[in-house]
Amino acid sequence: MPDHVHLGAIASSCDRLTRFIQEVSKAFALSDSITCNREGHLFNRPFGSAPKKDSKAIRTNIIYIGNNPVERKLCVNAAEYRWNYLAYAVSTHPFSEKLVIRKASWAMKKAVKEVKGEYKRGKPLSYALLQRLFGTLDQKEKNQLVDYIITTYSVIDYDYAFRFFGGYDNMIKAMGYTAGKEHDIQENMVGKSDVCYSLITKRLLEELHLQDIHEIFSMPESFRTDLMLEIHTKTKLDLRQLAKYFRLKIRFE
Repeated sequence: MPDHVHLGAIASSCDRLTRFIQEVSKAFALSDSITCNREGHLFNRPFGSAPKKDSKAIRTNIIYIGNNPVERKLCVNAAEYRWNYLAYAVSTHPFSEKLVIRKASWAMKKAVKEVKGEYKRGKPLSYALLQRLFGTLDQKEKNQLVDYIITTYSVIDYDYAFRFFGGYDNMIKAMGYTAGKEHDIQENMVGKSDVCYSLITKRLLEELHLQDIHEIFSMPESFRTDLMLEIHTKTKLDLRQLAKYFRLKIRFE
């Protein structure tokens, strides 16, 4: 999701899950700090977790995670959203044309080779590497590379999820019938829709002529505050969501 992450993990203990989340969060935050030239915490509170031990609870949780983008008005059907990875259960390129390496451009071949090499070495893809690779591609190739990366690095056990529904099609139908629910973790949702985040990004890229949206987070806090207030005045977008986007701490009465 644009401002938070949902994860359904198979863990043998709470301690192992905690260590895993800590490791992943630390690596992600470090990469973000380097890219955005920033200091301090990226995540503003500890993660929440709740064990799901019976089939009904697991099924409800899978539906909830898959349907989150629908609830936040990012898509109409759960499988239409790229970042819940549902579509990748049945296709290696659900959001792009099929990649045929022998017909690809030199830049695309080089990008695929580098991604494959990092994966074989067991290394994550840094922002710096991704920016360099995507900077040489056209839009069609960018979509192909995104699909290739997601498919290559996927750790999702789709078959495990399917067995609670009797297959992929039944799972997607179940998500269409109900939104699911997370009863055990108190989520602090801001606003009624997450569409605003892509609108803000588009506006900033066009008006500031940025090459990468991460450049905005390297700018002084005073500049980001002025931008936030200007956008709020012109668009009336939720000020709390704007503050989250610009990574600004604002006290709301």
